[in-house]
Amino acid sequence: MASSRKLQQSPKLGKRIAVALSGGLDSVVLLDTVCKASSTNKTPPEIWAFHIHHGLQKPADDWFVFCEKLAQKYKIHFDFRLLHLGADGVQGNIEARARAARYEALEQLCEEHDIQDLLLAHHQNDQAETVLLQLLRGAGAAGLAGMSELRELKSGESPIFLWRPLIHQSKAELEVYAKTHQLKWIEDPSNQNTQYRRNAIRKNIIPRLQKIQPDAVANLARSAKVLAEAQMLLDRLAKQDGKTMLEQGGLKVKPLLLMAQHDLPAANNIVRYWLKTHALAMPSQERLAAWLKDLSSAKLDTQLEWLHDEHKIRLWRGQLQIAQEEAQQGEWVFKKLNAKSQAEGLPAEWVKEAQKNGLIEFRSRVGAEKIQIKPNSPRKALKNLFQEGDIPPWQRQAPLLFINQELIAVAGIGLSYPHLVKTGPRVLPEWQQVGF
Repeated sequence: MASSRKLQQSPKLGKRIAVALSGGLDSVVLLDTVCKASSTNKTPPEIWAFHIHHGLQKPADDWFVFCEKLAQKYKIHFDFRLLHLGADGVQGNIEARARAARYEALEQLCEEHDIQDLLLAHHQNDQAETVLLQLLRGAGAAGLAGMSELRELKSGESPIFLWRPLIHQSKAELEVYAKTHQLKWIEDPSNQNTQYRRNAIRKNIIPRLQKIQPDAVANLARSAKVLAEAQMLLDRLAKQDGKTMLEQGGLKVKPLLLMAQHDLPAANNIVRYWLKTHALAMPSQERLAAWLKDLSSAKLDTQLEWLHDEHKIRLWRGQLQIAQEEAQQGEWVFKKLNAKSQAEGLPAEWVKEAQKNGLIEFRSRVGAEKIQIKPNSPRKALKNLFQEGDIPPWQRQAPLLFINQELIAVAGIGLSYPHLVKTGPRVLPEWQQVGF
């Protein structure tokens, strides 16, 4: 039966937590256990319920109202996001896009409300379905490890922790809990649509497996845990093998190819680990083989580019790198420095006066710009500064900050040294990207 015991014993949860609430049985049970655990806590956390409105079905508005009223019933905070997902007729694609958009929206909500702990209602049956889906895709240990009980997302200034406290409990146990506590929930009719692969596995495959092996769901989930431990060892091995290859987010090609000649599985493991550190999907064996073939035949000045998981992977100066978006969306912000700080900054009054008179401009790079970023050094062209910093060409369209027609700051490069002061009220311009 679903228990709040695990939540009560978790010392890692912060003072403010959130529950992803769809309105279905699983998330309603999770919310109930969280609220009950909180009520017995001497210092209860501030609880939020986050609802994602996909807008793909007509009853979605009713689900939103249900979740909002449920949050009111438990006397907790509530917020939501409305997604705009256009159906393109490809069911699997809709599933993947909806899932990615859902996590992105939840991440945004956590950042907006300064929440580091987000609880998700995935359970043992979900884990078993995930393992079977990954098996059908031909996944390796990383994919077959399924969903982790705890996952850290690198987001903004502070990480976000995704918790799955129900991952070891079956759907049947959650149903018993819900009926025992007379909980109400909503049923999503799309869960009956077997055109979706996960639904097909849930409706057609899992019941047959349970007839053959009654504890099939628990065993599949157990296998996922074992494979997760195996993947941890593979990651540890990749770190060890890749000491001379993994550098500042890039992957050196020459030592990788040397390893591939005598230990191909180890080389493939390093590539997978490198992609994992950038939160990219695992490639197929065929794709890995094609990449290594391209690299082995590439000359020193060859420019390779692959598209993988909606990201560009580029070869530059003997390194594979994940190319960031060339056009950066964001804004310059001025952060006040502490009066006791020894850090240099721009005179706050000077910046304030420039803002008042409309003399601050945010520009894109056009060429020939120069700036002095160090004492006792001449002004240098941005082209030279980018080369000195080993910044790839596709990252050189950096946003520029001008004040009174003078170049004051270049994102990723630095500030104009002659304009910096060490005393008095000071501000520090920082480029902050907008969106994801």
